Amino acid sequence: MSETPLLDIARDWSHWTEPPPRSVPRSVQVPKEFRPDIALVVQGVRRCGKSTLLKQLMDRYALDRTKCLFINFEDPRLAGSLNHQCLQSLVDAFEADRGAGCTYFLDEIQGVAGWERWLRSQLDRSGKRRFAVTGSNAHLLSGELGSVLTGRHHTVELFPFDLAEYRALRPRCTLTEYLTNGGFPATVASPDHAMMLRNYFQDIVERDVRSRVGARSSAPLRQLAQMLFEGAGSETSMRRIAAALDVSIDTASLYTQAISDAYMCFPCEFHAWSERKRLVRNRKYYPVDPGLRRACVTPTGADLGKALEFHAASQSLRPGALLARRRRSGLRGGTRRQSHSGAGDMGCAAGAAHEGHGCLHPRAPRRARAGLRDGRFVRARHSRACAARVRIGAFGSSGVGH
Repeated sequence: MSETPLLDIARDWSHWTEPPPRSVPRSVQVPKEFRPDIALVVQGVRRCGKSTLLKQLMDRYALDRTKCLFINFEDPRLAGSLNHQCLQSLVDAFEADRGAGCTYFLDEIQGVAGWERWLRSQLDRSGKRRFAVTGSNAHLLSGELGSVLTGRHHTVELFPFDLAEYRALRPRCTLTEYLTNGGFPATVASPDHAMMLRNYFQDIVERDVRSRVGARSSAPLRQLAQMLFEGAGSETSMRRIAAALDVSIDTASLYTQAISDAYMCFPCEFHAWSERKRLVRNRKYYPVDPGLRRACVTPTGADLGKALEFHAASQSLRPGALLARRRRSGLRGGTRRQSHSGAGDMGCAAGAAHEGHGCLHPRAPRRARAGLRDGRFVRARHSRACAARVRIGAFGSSGVGH
């Protein structure tokens, strides 16, 4: 493809003449300095707002938007030319028009063949070019990227809206509404949010998971993702999953890892001081967003207790989250989960007589379950009849759940 059509495509995605549309500021930590020798990599589940975050970086770093080039490599006009020569032609054409010292925001770059080594060569050269890239496949952006760009990139993980970001669009929302609808940005104000979430589910399975493992059919991958969502918060046996899907245990493990790499869910390992004990125990899996799970599994009621457990577990993945143990009267052990991401101050205590799974902390009880009570308290239960009350202070004081 010649340089002129490339710039025409980039002009449609960039904001050279007018600022980008207003959007909800994301509570995600980025490097204090945008250096020319270190690429900024933004990764996360599809449709969580990575492209919008790239545009917000112009204000965060006070960049001249006339020298910032945005391009999305899923644009159909680029089909057939997704290789490193296309990247080099784009850079050469833009700098011939705007001069040196430009910033390049390359969205969904995982589809460009050889982009990792091309980017490494750009970072190794002396110059003032700066690069920020996004992609949806976590394994591609942490495995291959880490081997080629060792010490040459900062990774920023982005997730769907937390409660504070959700309230920026819907100030009067309740905690129940947030747990029901989820935090994918485009679904917040849409009356068809359930339909959109089901489409997201299909897209992630087909475009991120299936393409990664090279499966001939997406049916077993879709069934496995639904099984993980339905059994979220419980121990997951690879042997049982393999029997249900009629595949080998190794294949079931490969598929599960691919689903986790695509940010559809994330694992929670059994905590023990012995590595052997951790390896022989099954993992738990939590969905990246409670609304995505609710839209894709067979409804069995409000199920708000589990949704709250999923939300609390997902907050432990966000920057600024602190996990600490604490004791409460009548309990042999306990945990406290505190978030500084703006979603409020959540405490969760649950008796833990022995080592077990940790959705909020590695020593939380093995089969913890949560349920809303009066919108202000959560009672955690597990098989050993050990219960504790949890006060969600910031949620209660702000009227959430009423």
